[in-house]
Amino acid sequence: MSLTFAEPTSLARNPLDLLEEIVGANDWPHERASGEELAVEISGRWCDYRLFFMWQEDMSALHFTCLFESRVAREQRADIHHLLALVNEKLWLGHFDLSSEEGTPMFRHTLLLRGAGAASVEQLEDLVDVAVSESDRYYPAFQFVMWGGKSAPDAIAAALIEVAGTA
Repeated sequence: MSLTFAEPTSLARNPLDLLEEIVGANDWPHERASGEELAVEISGRWCDYRLFFMWQEDMSALHFTCLFESRVAREQRADIHHLLALVNEKLWLGHFDLSSEEGTPMFRHTLLLRGAGAASVEQLEDLVDVAVSESDRYYPAFQFVMWGGKSAPDAIAAALIEVAGTA
């Protein structure tokens, strides 16, 4: 994913200010609910994602969540939790989770900035890029379990097949 960015007009310590400039430069629909919360909609390869950024100033931490459009039925949650365990062991950054209330799959990560000063454009670009890339990569596995009735290992194997050539 390639992000468009206009040079920041200010280097605020709150990374949501910089994120809002990045989001605006990419014309992504967003809502700044407060000084500590930003919600963004972005299109991925398979579905639209809702990105939520929450700034915790006292911890100098930016918590990030990328939610899928899907909801997992209660009777499928054990299979999805098995899939989450298999997927998460393949990740270097962040992790996938399942909302216990709504059954929504999501990618999550927290960026710790204590002692680092302000977040950089590159850090924030990487945060979004990794989340969307990993969500796009594993979204089919979630669908294979939820709608295809596949086991978690079979779903990952099917989702990660490398396609050779072009159609």
